[in-house]
Amino acid sequence: MTLRNYTSRTAHPGAKKLHRLLLVGLLSGMLVLLSACAGNDEQQTEIGSLQEAYEKARDSVARKNYRRGIQIFEAIQARFPFSDLSRQIQLELLYAYYKSGANEQAIEAADTFMRENPIHPRVDYALYIKSLAYFEGEPGFTERWFRKDMTKRPPEGVGQSYATLRRLVDRYPASPYSADAEQRMVYLKNRLAAYENHVADYYFRRGAYVAALNRARSSLEEFHGADANVTSLKIMASAYEKLGMKDLADDTRRILDLNFPDQ
Repeated sequence: MTLRNYTSRTAHPGAKKLHRLLLVGLLSGMLVLLSACAGNDEQQTEIGSLQEAYEKARDSVARKNYRRGIQIFEAIQARFPFSDLSRQIQLELLYAYYKSGANEQAIEAADTFMRENPIHPRVDYALYIKSLAYFEGEPGFTERWFRKDMTKRPPEGVGQSYATLRRLVDRYPASPYSADAEQRMVYLKNRLAAYENHVADYYFRRGAYVAALNRARSSLEEFHGADANVTSLKIMASAYEKLGMKDLADDTRRILDLNFPDQ
């Protein structure tokens, strides 16, 4: 029997167990160390890929490839929800949604941003893009071809756009978007007032003079200063006349002559 065999056979069982524990502990420590190193490398790679992905998404939007930009921004949000770029990505996304025609998503993204960041310095931007998403664009090709009267079209989203723009102007008068917001409000005010007059005229022609009067008066009060105010006053005067309220009809015509002498 060799000395080696003799030693292995006669070694104390406790020593063998201690030897195995030391070996296991050594291996575990090495694995932890390797994992930590790998984790650091992975974290550096992720941080680098985040910036790269962000730039790629912005470049896609700049080239009007909104669909691709949205895909990348959404993927970044899902993978890095708490990154330093998270708020900026929210703003980039709501703009990309709006430009791609995904207005409902743009409005939802704007509301989410404002709810989560109520004192953020770019809340005015979120309000502005939200109002644009509601804003009614130019008539479509078919409407232009047939010269459809836009004042007879229900102002879907126009009321929400007007309210959002008004909120922007009232809360952030110094915002770089306020001047454009005010110009859009003038158009929207005229658009809303004209539609209200269209409905009032519809009631008037069907003999519903009280309904016509109330609708025209509401348009005059709510959208004071709109070009359509002259039409509102004319409908009111005619409705008073039909209802036998001559004094009120005369008063309304005097107001009409005073404010719109050329009409």
